Amino acid sequence: MPSHPSGVKGSLDLLEMINISSGTATVLGLSEAFIDAPPTTAYLLVGERCKRDCSFCTQARSSQAPAQALSRVIWPPYEEKKTVSALKEAYQWGKIQRACLQVTVSPGYLSRAEEIIAQLKGIPISASVVVSNLDQVTRLLDSGLEIAGLSLDAANKEVYRQVKGGSFHQALGLIKEAAKRFPGRIATHLIVGLGETEEEMARLTQCLHDWGVIVALFAFTPNPGTALENLEPPPLSIYRRVQIARHLIVHNLARVEDFTFPFPRDPCPLAPVPGIPGRSLWDGTGSRRDKDSPEGHILGFGLEEHELSEALHDGKAFQTSGCPGCNRPYYNERPGGPLYNYPRPLTPDEVEEAIKEARVILMEDRRARQTILPTIATKKDR
Repeated sequence: MPSHPSGVKGSLDLLEMINISSGTATVLGLSEAFIDAPPTTAYLLVGERCKRDCSFCTQARSSQAPAQALSRVIWPPYEEKKTVSALKEAYQWGKIQRACLQVTVSPGYLSRAEEIIAQLKGIPISASVVVSNLDQVTRLLDSGLEIAGLSLDAANKEVYRQVKGGSFHQALGLIKEAAKRFPGRIATHLIVGLGETEEEMARLTQCLHDWGVIVALFAFTPNPGTALENLEPPPLSIYRRVQIARHLIVHNLARVEDFTFPFPRDPCPLAPVPGIPGRSLWDGTGSRRDKDSPEGHILGFGLEEHELSEALHDGKAFQTSGCPGCNRPYYNERPGGPLYNYPRPLTPDEVEEAIKEARVILMEDRRARQTILPTIATKKDR
């Protein structure tokens, strides 16, 4: 990150600066702007341009996006001492519920993250950070970090290889190991729309939840300057069904084994193949996208109509998911919509609309049994 705003030099060069999201700056009183959905978490960007090269990320090594961009959000630099002071005051007044560090892989990034964590002592802190082993996870949590976010992003090995590079199973294995060592303190991100199926996303969510991992859903966002800038975001119907699946799973209202899929496939990605030690069911080639079911839609959630209606009536399934107190306003979408993740409670009309978008019929005046109506290979959902 640049140490000062473009074109501003002089005394700012002598100050330690830190980049924060524009919405965070407004909530902290460091800037003035109208925001209809204030962030309930303070978001800080730690580090310089990332050494990794994730195809969707504006901070990727080869990205041509502005240096102060992360997803759709601009993160201008502010004086660190003033920012920390304002953040602590905002927390005391209940304006924010936690701080979240977005940490890029750059020189000294773990030490830099520890410095920020130390300054924010007394505030719940999460961090999305790349680690290579359990010792680094331990180091960060011991420094005062409450929740370590180890972003998986992709839902299968082929998408992971193409979009992020490296080993999907190694990344997933580290998350499993960390979750076992630090119950309730490990989170991950899953991005819908990178080439996975709904079934893969649902099964992976169940697997992660069973390990005690906090699962945050994101919709793929095509950002200018990234390698995937021309890829379309996922259809809203697909995202809504995955949101419902996640909500039911993480609240123990249903299990993926009870869901209905066109051609059910594999369970947890790290489930061993019987009789073949050390090998996973997902070790085959390709993305598990079945040619006879190109979209892998969720056809049912294993619940009666009244059960599913009760589970969805408050709209929480369609709100931003992740760490407690995180609402990430407009990280995936424009304020004018469509809203993939609502950063606030939904109105009754919005809940009804979100359910319609998922193609779920929940109408009390109909005698028909609850049905899911995804047209399995429609042009719209491809």
